[in-house]
Amino acid sequence: MQSRCIKCFSLLLIVLACCFNVHAQNTPVHFSFSTERKNDSLVYLKIKAKLDKSFLLFSVKPLNTDDAFISQLNLDSNAAKYLVDTSITQSSNLQLINDENTATTFRAFADSAIISYPLKIKKEDSAVIKGSFAWLGKTGDEFPSGEEKIEVTVAPEKASITGINITDEKPKGWLNFFWIGLIAGLIAVFTPCLYPLFPVTITYFMHHYGGKKQGRKNALFYSLCIILIYGIPTTLLTLIFGDTTLYKISIHPVTNLLFFAIFIVFALSFFGLFDITLPSSWSTRTDKLAGKKGYIGIFFMALTLVIVSFSCTGIVAGQLLSYLSSEGIAAGPIAGMFGFGVGLALPFTILALFPSLVHSLPKSGGWLNTVKVSFAFIELALALKFLSNVDLIYKWRLLDREIFIALWIVLAILLGIYLLGKIKFYHDSDVKHLTITRLFFAIAAFTFALYLLPGMWGAPLKALSGWLPPDYTLDFNLSRVHINAGSNNSDETKSAALPPKKFADKISAPHGLTAYFDLDEGIAAAKALHKPVMLDFTGYSCSNCRRMEAEVWSDPEVLKRISENFVLVSLYVDEPTELAADERYKNARGEEVENVGDRNLDYEITKFGSNAQPLYMFITADQKILSNIKYGYDPDIDKFIKHLDAAKAAFESEEAAP
Repeated sequence: MQSRCIKCFSLLLIVLACCFNVHAQNTPVHFSFSTERKNDSLVYLKIKAKLDKSFLLFSVKPLNTDDAFISQLNLDSNAAKYLVDTSITQSSNLQLINDENTATTFRAFADSAIISYPLKIKKEDSAVIKGSFAWLGKTGDEFPSGEEKIEVTVAPEKASITGINITDEKPKGWLNFFWIGLIAGLIAVFTPCLYPLFPVTITYFMHHYGGKKQGRKNALFYSLCIILIYGIPTTLLTLIFGDTTLYKISIHPVTNLLFFAIFIVFALSFFGLFDITLPSSWSTRTDKLAGKKGYIGIFFMALTLVIVSFSCTGIVAGQLLSYLSSEGIAAGPIAGMFGFGVGLALPFTILALFPSLVHSLPKSGGWLNTVKVSFAFIELALALKFLSNVDLIYKWRLLDREIFIALWIVLAILLGIYLLGKIKFYHDSDVKHLTITRLFFAIAAFTFALYLLPGMWGAPLKALSGWLPPDYTLDFNLSRVHINAGSNNSDETKSAALPPKKFADKISAPHGLTAYFDLDEGIAAAKALHKPVMLDFTGYSCSNCRRMEAEVWSDPEVLKRISENFVLVSLYVDEPTELAADERYKNARGEEVENVGDRNLDYEITKFGSNAQPLYMFITADQKILSNIKYGYDPDIDKFIKHLDAAKAAFESEEAAP
């Protein structure tokens, strides 16, 4: 027993002496760490070691209870709970070696080693495994040792890593867009331009078209015509120009300025400053054709309705088209506009089938003008959104976040005062007493104004994040004091990678994150930092991008992962900066790529087959795609965290591959 203790003590002295010099020498062993799922509940943490010649790596399993010469895995408390100690496996090249100098027998690897530790993790769960691997080896008469840090991510099976089973996220179906359009159409029904026409039109069909049976048939055909008038032109435009062209039109600064002007004009008209009338030749021509008998006349009656109600329905339809085009689904605008037509036509259909309901509709009167003026306030607020898009694209800084919010607060207060009857416009009748309906809407307007107020000093206002300018436009932001912890401006980033240069003086990433706004700069940083790239395809006018940043990115766990595990590259598809002459080109679709936004959008379409924003894709520094999941707007924070973990796991697996 005494001789055994002396023997062990002498070996320990040798090991300790070597420990002081091991890091000053070339490491004789190189490790890589990865995970591999075995079944629905078991994952293997794989430690692969490549050994120098004449170097032996001690086993992780002792020969007996007195064997102190082993390598060892040390996991932190969070990861240790997953470990199943009884099933550790080692590669078959393990050798039994008798050392004459120490008169000791031990087990060790030569050339290479693979050690697998079983972890009990369910397939739907994700986990971050942190710890270290304390290795001990022998080369000649020396016993070098060291410790390698471990941090690997186990991804849920549905977002599996490269090389196993990558699946694409299920895209939004056309039916979703149809329902969105249908809801928008039903909202437009209650605008003051359209609502008064329902009883007149149905009564006309019931009494002027050969009885109620024929009247119902004609009214149904009239409804069908409304649907086709909205759906067919959108279908033709999409087929002729493609959804990419429609999307470019929807985000173009000129389009946004045009909508801003239209909304201002409509708002002034609704306030009673003037009446909007289309060219008399249009209405005269359609009226004449509508006067014809038969289905042709009914079609032109529907066309007349669409034209004369455009001052109200055009607002809703414009917003709808802008949203549908940004989703990156070719069928989106088509399905949405057909749905919009159905929403508008549905009341005509119901009233045609049940004409007695016409008599139960509220009569037009002063209340309808109140609705009209209320719409005017709303249109002014929406007009500011379109102007803000242009302001962000050209970086004028005229409508910074606090100015925008201040204007919305004023409009909300004025709307509330108007609903209380304290402001009166040209066509308004006297408010002799306040109705409960007006009171409740006034309360809603004042409440909305109070909700907006903290946003003047940096409150996130998550419910409106898609409508407001980004918070980096705030001149004074109290929340910045608290979000600096989310910044990834670490010493590592500063020393190993060049900081962002292009557009960094004009654009900022949310929540204090460091982002590159040029792909080449981001790729260079990823190479320097040995990190994967998180591509954030975004836009100045992208409402869902701002919502995602406010609702999901703001979560501390999400911020930490983006900051520590990835190089963030935000590519704006509506950036108007012109490319140099030698950088311009014609893409595979025959389109001229002349500015930075066009180039970013072309890269998104060519590389990932999508033109939707937001879109989050993950690649290596050599632009190998880590996951085929086209991750867009989704407010589920846990789902996004799992996706980030899966992307990191895919990168680690890629790095560990031979």
